[in-house]
Amino acid sequence: MQYVVIIPARYQSSRLPGKPLRKLCGVPMIVRTYKQCVKAVPADLVYVATDDERIRSACEAEGIGVVMTSTDCLTGTDRIAEVSRQLSAETYINIQGDEPVFNPEDLMALISTAQAHPQEVINGFCPIEEEGLFRSGSIPKVVVRPDGRLLYMSRAAIPTSKNHDMVQCWRQVCAYAFPKDALAAFSSVEEKTPLEAIEDIEILRFLELGWEVRMIPMSSQSVAVDTPEDVARAESTIKLLGLE
Repeated sequence: MQYVVIIPARYQSSRLPGKPLRKLCGVPMIVRTYKQCVKAVPADLVYVATDDERIRSACEAEGIGVVMTSTDCLTGTDRIAEVSRQLSAETYINIQGDEPVFNPEDLMALISTAQAHPQEVINGFCPIEEEGLFRSGSIPKVVVRPDGRLLYMSRAAIPTSKNHDMVQCWRQVCAYAFPKDALAAFSSVEEKTPLEAIEDIEILRFLELGWEVRMIPMSSQSVAVDTPEDVARAESTIKLLGLE
């Protein structure tokens, strides 16, 4: 199977401006994400996709391959779809640029699952063990069918009991595998689909367009960085894992 690993990176962020270049223990976040990826796959298969010259310069200074995209991408997945029209591959692996401690073993599991199911959209998830994460509006919570397919994803605290207790719950890990035709379908719409727009969770667009999403278990190591509080969590994890 021919694949590439794409790390989308957008400079503008409402919650954390300049996020990809935010230094974590002295290293830009986008560089940390790249370094985690190349522990699992050859460096020549990993690219950063961006529309920002500052990010391009920072990546090229580290020898990271860069694909420039337009400034009007609705989401990171739309950016991957644009890359798919520039780089030829059967499967496009998407690791979000704000996953600086992403587990390389999870990337290997994602590639292995994509090899077994090359025509399916695949996403990762893991258990939530802290109630603060369960209640956080920045963390997409995952509800999965018994067969492993995505039922729904929300920033709300789901699933929950009648008393709104945290019982058993999972969160999204922002790592995906997309076949080329799924990306073409995803990017064929000119605006976000209704539930995608409400939740601000792009994977919901696939559900709304009629695609199934296969969810695969991943480790709880990842720390998605969306807020200043997440920066502190990521730096603590970097130190804990000895990734300085």
